[in-house]
Amino acid sequence: MAREASRSFDVVRVREGARSTVDDSLVVEEPLEIRLGDDPIAVVMRTPGHDMELAVGFLFTEGILRDPDQLLSVAYCTDTEPGAEGNIVRVLAEGADVDAVDAARRAVYASSSCGLCGKTTLDAVRLVTPDVAPIRGLRAEVAAALPDTLRTHQELFEATGALHAAGLASVDGELLLVREDVGRHNACDKVLGHMAMREVWPLSNRVLVLSGRASFEMLQKAAMAGIGAVVAVSAPTSLTVEFAREAGITLVGFVRPGSMNVYAGQLG
Repeated sequence: MAREASRSFDVVRVREGARSTVDDSLVVEEPLEIRLGDDPIAVVMRTPGHDMELAVGFLFTEGILRDPDQLLSVAYCTDTEPGAEGNIVRVLAEGADVDAVDAARRAVYASSSCGLCGKTTLDAVRLVTPDVAPIRGLRAEVAAALPDTLRTHQELFEATGALHAAGLASVDGELLLVREDVGRHNACDKVLGHMAMREVWPLSNRVLVLSGRASFEMLQKAAMAGIGAVVAVSAPTSLTVEFAREAGITLVGFVRPGSMNVYAGQLG
């Protein structure tokens, strides 16, 4: 029932004035409806693949679920309209946070390119986060190498050139897991959902690696998972830096060969 992540299209390629028709692989973007039981919670635009992880990660990073023991089952809905197969995931869980459910439902539609679209106020996305244990033993040279390591594992980006990636790494620089998606926050939720489904939670002394910028929402997701460090290719926003410093998360951005900016925390 899972849907394809890329499709081929005929396109006209122009090179130095010469035109030719070629097959081009484009990333698929489709809506995924996330249901908690029979109740629709959100619709996110995503790249199909690892949809169960995305749904679970979303519920955890929105604060709706907080403990892997709450999860009962995750599956595609089978009672769907024709054409919607593989685009609706039902999560069965116990003890969901009702207030967090209502907050998530108010954001009826979340754009794949902007995780904060549809949120009426900043307070609506400032969830109560758990205490984050400070990262231990993350060295500058390890942080500097992580984005390039992540890049070598972006297989779908290599084929389409149109995806974000998130990775989970150890403080020694070992890349433990990588997920890609047209939405950077979706890629993050897929990583975190994978770990929650395997009851590895919280993710203390782990590093979240991002292929793009470090937005407030990405830091919030890291905090919800107990992740102590975020390393991003691009720059953070001002609110991201403020939040990282408040939460005690080490934040590294603008990572380039031989250079980086440490916006919060310290590196060894």
